[in-house]
Amino acid sequence: MPNRLAHETSPYLLQHADNPVDWWPWSTEAFEEARRRGVPVLLSVGYSSCHWCHVMAHESFEDPATAALLNDHFVSVKVDREERPDVDAVYMEAVQAATGQGGWPMTVFLTPDAEPFYFGTYFPPEPRHGMPSFAQVLEGVRGAWTDRRDEVGEVAGRIVADLAGRSLTDSLPAADRRPPRPEELHAALMGLTREFDAVRGGFGGAPKFPQSMALEFLLRHHARTGSEAALDMVRATCAAMARGGIYDQLGGGFARYAVDATWTVPHFEKMLYDNALLCRTYAHLWRATGSDLARRVAVETADFMVRELRTDQGGFASALDADSDDGTGSGRHVEGAYYVWTPEQLREVLGDKDAEFAAHHFGVTQEGTFEEGASVLQLPGTGIGTGTGEGPDPDTDPDTDGVDDAERVASVKQRLLAAREERPRPGRDDKIVASWNGLAIAALAETGAYFGRPDLIQAATDAADLLVRVHMDWQGRLHRTSRDGTPGANSGVLDDYANAAEGLLTLASVTGEGVWVEFAGFFLDTVLVQFTAEDGTLYDTAGDAEALIRRPQDPTDNATPSGWTAAAGALLTYAALTGSDLHRGAAESALGVVTALGGKAPRFIGWGLAVAEAALDGPREVAVVGSQDDPATLALHRAALLGTSPGAAVALGAPGSDEVPLLADRPLVDGRPAAYVCRRFTCERPTTDPEELAERLRA
Repeated sequence: MPNRLAHETSPYLLQHADNPVDWWPWSTEAFEEARRRGVPVLLSVGYSSCHWCHVMAHESFEDPATAALLNDHFVSVKVDREERPDVDAVYMEAVQAATGQGGWPMTVFLTPDAEPFYFGTYFPPEPRHGMPSFAQVLEGVRGAWTDRRDEVGEVAGRIVADLAGRSLTDSLPAADRRPPRPEELHAALMGLTREFDAVRGGFGGAPKFPQSMALEFLLRHHARTGSEAALDMVRATCAAMARGGIYDQLGGGFARYAVDATWTVPHFEKMLYDNALLCRTYAHLWRATGSDLARRVAVETADFMVRELRTDQGGFASALDADSDDGTGSGRHVEGAYYVWTPEQLREVLGDKDAEFAAHHFGVTQEGTFEEGASVLQLPGTGIGTGTGEGPDPDTDPDTDGVDDAERVASVKQRLLAAREERPRPGRDDKIVASWNGLAIAALAETGAYFGRPDLIQAATDAADLLVRVHMDWQGRLHRTSRDGTPGANSGVLDDYANAAEGLLTLASVTGEGVWVEFAGFFLDTVLVQFTAEDGTLYDTAGDAEALIRRPQDPTDNATPSGWTAAAGALLTYAALTGSDLHRGAAESALGVVTALGGKAPRFIGWGLAVAEAALDGPREVAVVGSQDDPATLALHRAALLGTSPGAAVALGAPGSDEVPLLADRPLVDGRPAAYVCRRFTCERPTTDPEELAERLRA
């Protein structure tokens, strides 16, 4: 019989609806049941595309004996971390404080008052590698709860008191509660330089993650200061990722991270947020350098999002799973099965000669680079040792015979992709997350504008329309998720409001439709009222949200920009477009945390550093006035969008338009379309020349 999760909308929770475990969703009723029965709560947190979540589900939660132990002695609560990032954040902080590490699946045991007292992540079905089995953990917790309940309660109380006593505000000296100065941003650059892998690109060792937010900071720092070192790190990292196995060489798009330091073998799940952020990074790299490789990857990644993640309602699904059916008829799901190739599989699709060519081009070896003799497709020979990652795009300009080989590569890719389409596909988590769709809107709008792809701009517009129609209620408050056009029950958190506002402001700059600025203003007003403390710091949950054991507050980036610094960026752009001192002041107050953390941990506050670069540069405010049917207007508008000055705010409209305050009182010049560039309350003379405008917008 299905359990209570059968009534949920989260694909992750629905994956567990037929478990023999008597699961509860996170709810007051679950804790009341634990209190009534006098038993502890097992909290299990994961997400749909999490490989080890699937493994633990199959090994333990589908096992009748384990389920019986859970049902007899615990109330079991399952949480989708992507629906409830607040629950995930609070208990992950406890897990990391207690064990020194974290991850998913997250396994936490709680009192009926939701206080944690024992922690872990994945537990195997039998003792392994020094880890106890899950059954042993359950018996141990049950014994402690039965025989030493007072001691358990004391431990839980100390943990909660410790968490409650951690005040981020107290750790920030008053002198640091201001936006970073140039010398502090230079210190952040030096910190990234020390962590940069000059041989393989990226930062740190294995596992190696895309650092989209840090790369955006480096691009903006280069634009403001001319630092070639900053640009070289972006070029080298983007080249290495694009040529590595983390990038899908056939279908476009990026996997979550590389398990090694060489970008060769990925963790194969594909997340919307990674692809939205990296699409934008590569588009911005092209804007700065004209790199053919950056252009190709930006467009292919945008096309991947639209082709593979777009839903019937116009939004973008959360993720594709890492694993899929291995295609042998065994029903076994294997990580990477959809993506990897053996030499024999190449021959079956391509024939001997083209298979040999493809094996050389994509680094497919007899030994394999992955498991069981299979290889992850990559483009060997990154050229990272030069420090620049420059050179021809190896996919469109291979090393051998020029155009003929480029055509051969295209033919091989087309045939391999068609053959791959016949394999069992990875599952798709088709819930819509407001925050991640905001990131996708920004990426698709800019990529469409840069590369003459109105279809991508339309896809961004459709997603923005979904956020407004489905996710926003009549009070202007956001639902975090939706599925099949129906909003979920969970309220939006800070990064939903911030990234949705960022996406809408970017869309407004591309389309000239001021209504998107208005909607962004609704979201940012909620940020000011519900998420901002008196001292200018921000919380991740609204003031009227469900009270947990601690109100989460984290300014550091994870896989996405922190809600705190994403809000700072959107507030800064909105202030530039509207002239609002209130929003500008809120942005500057929020940036104080970047001053405190930027030099110490630049990899983990990259988006805040990028926003600080924009604040230092102004940001530039660009008003383009003229008819959107006039090629001269469009030329000025394109020059404005392609300007590299950090975080420039662009408004487009007809003379006399009042949709966006930045456009007010901006007439044509001698009857011709014109662009006005302002910075810190000072405006330059208007120009009608796109080349002059482009020069002014080079920081």
